[in-house]
Amino acid sequence: MKRQLSVFLKGAGMGAADAVPGVSGGTIAFVTGIYEELIHTIKQFGPSAFTAWRRGGLAGLVAHLNLPFVLPLLLGIGASLVSVAHLVVWLMEDYPLLLNGFFFGLVAASAIVVSRHPADWKLWHLVPLIVGLLLAHGLPSLMPLVTQLGSPSLVLVVGGAIAISALLLPGVSGSFLLLTMGLYGTVMQAIRSFDLGLLSTFAVGCLIGLFGFSRLLSWLLRHYHAATLQLLIGFIVGSLPVLWPWRELIRYQLGPQDQLIPLEYRYLSPGDYANLTGEPGLLVPVAIAMLAGGALVLALGRHSGGQARNGSRKSSDKKEGSNA
Repeated sequence: MKRQLSVFLKGAGMGAADAVPGVSGGTIAFVTGIYEELIHTIKQFGPSAFTAWRRGGLAGLVAHLNLPFVLPLLLGIGASLVSVAHLVVWLMEDYPLLLNGFFFGLVAASAIVVSRHPADWKLWHLVPLIVGLLLAHGLPSLMPLVTQLGSPSLVLVVGGAIAISALLLPGVSGSFLLLTMGLYGTVMQAIRSFDLGLLSTFAVGCLIGLFGFSRLLSWLLRHYHAATLQLLIGFIVGSLPVLWPWRELIRYQLGPQDQLIPLEYRYLSPGDYANLTGEPGLLVPVAIAMLAGGALVLALGRHSGGQARNGSRKSSDKKEGSNA
């Protein structure tokens, strides 16, 4: 029961983080020590589940799908999206500097936590690190192309596949990619109003993304573990500018429903921000929020430790061997 409660709370943290454009639930999963177990578990959902059910019955299926982990995690994410996410959205609208400051500190400290992991670092690991940085920087600029697909349903499916894939990556925010696709407001409003038709279409895309991308990540983690961690660090560091509290939108376009799609920001100092907007820069409160976010992540990383992550990887590898 203690394990299930812990996973539920970690899921709630993932759901709350994913409500904020610029923060990835994958970052929370990584820092709290469940990332690799999450990736390997998602990969188990597929045709192999029928084989496990035929061989071991219901007990075999439960073990194959790791349901004692999956169910409380999904409950935590779902509970957060319909409760905590409302608070997060309110903070984003009324106190954006403080919220962005908190998550900037959280994500920056996450990069520190992740960078401690590779014990067998090699010089060529700089390549996936740079690739991660470039992808994190370049992906948002490509997302408005999704709106040119024409059919609103197709846009939702493709948007769901991209957003859920980003959820699995520490650093890259599915919510921010939804924002750059002009879908963030649509999806959040559908969650608030329980628009089952729109959410069902979006969920189809999410399932496609989960099915394909989880398998790619699982394979990379098994065969190129240290290099994949460097790639994830690149994603995390590359996502930091999106969370810088003091910024000015200098280039945007309007989506199909006249939604504002940000394309480029100018990053400011607190003083320049105050002069430009006429609003206080809140340097001290934002700095405190940054330190609070960083301290939270470092505490979680210390509590989870490498043993949880390594243990989850070993158990997943063991499971893979038994299924082979």
